Amino acid sequence: MAEARPWAPRLLWAGVPVALLAATFLYPLVLLVWQSVSPDTGGHSFAVYGDVFGSEVFRRALGNTVWIAAASTAGCLVLGFVLALVIAFVPFPGARAVARFVDVFLSFPSFLITLALVFVYGSAGMANGLWTDATGAAEGPFAFLTTPWGVILAEVTYFTPFVMRPLLAAFGQLDPAQIEAASSLGARAPRIVRQVILPDALPALAAGGSLVLVMCLNEFGIVLFTGAKGVTTLPMLVYTKAILESDYPAACVVATVNVAVSLALYGIYRAVSRRAGA
Repeated sequence: MAEARPWAPRLLWAGVPVALLAATFLYPLVLLVWQSVSPDTGGHSFAVYGDVFGSEVFRRALGNTVWIAAASTAGCLVLGFVLALVIAFVPFPGARAVARFVDVFLSFPSFLITLALVFVYGSAGMANGLWTDATGAAEGPFAFLTTPWGVILAEVTYFTPFVMRPLLAAFGQLDPAQIEAASSLGARAPRIVRQVILPDALPALAAGGSLVLVMCLNEFGIVLFTGAKGVTTLPMLVYTKAILESDYPAACVVATVNVAVSLALYGIYRAVSRRAGA
């Protein structure tokens, strides 16, 4: 009589979620790559990759995507670190309510924040309206929202709480005795932040920053709703190729590059996290 195999039920239970994961996530990715090497002329070749990589539009979109994502991430890290420090270590009325609002803010859609900025700084927004009413000018001076800087402002506004949340959790685990000891030894606030708080916050900064970087690389709604027509990023180029030009192989090539860049950044993040002990 054959011996029972206790690993068989475990393999069965593991196979079900793996199959669902493959059907839900891996199959669309495989289909995306397959379509990218299937030109409209028939057959399979990498000619579409050569055409896309050789185009000035793609190179400009790739450059815009990388530098806007990097600038937005840097802004989120600086602003998120400062705001988290204030909320966690500077006592003021309503600090707990502000911390809870950060959690609520994470559920807001990105286009909602962008529309709010359009209402304030858009060509027909509040700021320009006040300016024209006060000076009688034909138009207001605030026109940056449709530039890359407007996209960066919107992304920093929306993604900063994604940096603050892990930082607030890290600050909550920090031993107050370390700060009290440093203060009793005569250390000023900047030195305490630099030598006591920042080292413990580095894993949280790495986690929040890497998440924001990947999200900025793949952000579509913010660029679309700011009306920045001259700012073409990889997600916007996918939309243009697929919806406006009906060039699905080229759209799949751009999407494949976008996915590859995101996966590469995730791999770098995992390597840095392991070295940082996160």
